[in-house]
Amino acid sequence: MHIQEWLETIPAVSIYLLVGLVIGLESLGIPLPGEIVLVSSALLASQHGEIDPVILGLCAITGAIVGDSIGYAIGRRGGKPLLDRLGRRFPKHFGPQQVALAERSFEKWGMWAVFFGRFVALLRIFAGPLAGVLHMPYWRFLVANVLGGILWAGGTTAVIYSVGIVAEPWLKRFSWLALGLAVLFGLVVTLVVRSRMKKAAQALSVPAPAGAEIPAQPATRTPVGE
Repeated sequence: MHIQEWLETIPAVSIYLLVGLVIGLESLGIPLPGEIVLVSSALLASQHGEIDPVILGLCAITGAIVGDSIGYAIGRRGGKPLLDRLGRRFPKHFGPQQVALAERSFEKWGMWAVFFGRFVALLRIFAGPLAGVLHMPYWRFLVANVLGGILWAGGTTAVIYSVGIVAEPWLKRFSWLALGLAVLFGLVVTLVVRSRMKKAAQALSVPAPAGAEIPAQPATRTPVGE
């Protein structure tokens, strides 16, 4: 059963709670399809009057901000060993290549990685925990978290809801075309993300000379944004 067909079988209140919970858990660092659930729910709201798009958007925003904040606290407390444990449990999402790409993004953009990370599936699950692991000052994280959550969750809800109202007759006629375009877009995004992860891993891996011993260095970390 398609996710939108399943959403049509549950009450509006349950949809609000589901959207907030899934987005919150994804923002916390658990690999879940938060964006798919949000888009499907917003599209469903455009076709069913009992679902209020404003309440839906507020639930999505709340889940995004609260989930990211909890992820930040967990990352700050767990540190680097937390990412190592997640990498062993979820190698496709928290493997060395994914972590390397996320760390490079944070080192380059700082708090803006949290803000723009909302719009990138890979960074969305990393933003909160990694900001905590890297000891980003909380006020910087909070500003980027709130603004990013409002723009991504609220903006996505508003755009999809508006498009759903305008395009509903067209989508009913040419749903196969919309599905094909969505699959093509997802494939392109996947290939781009994989390519960037490979480049990031190659840039970070420096092979040691044969027979050379690498002296142990004390673990130090400079807080991001300071």
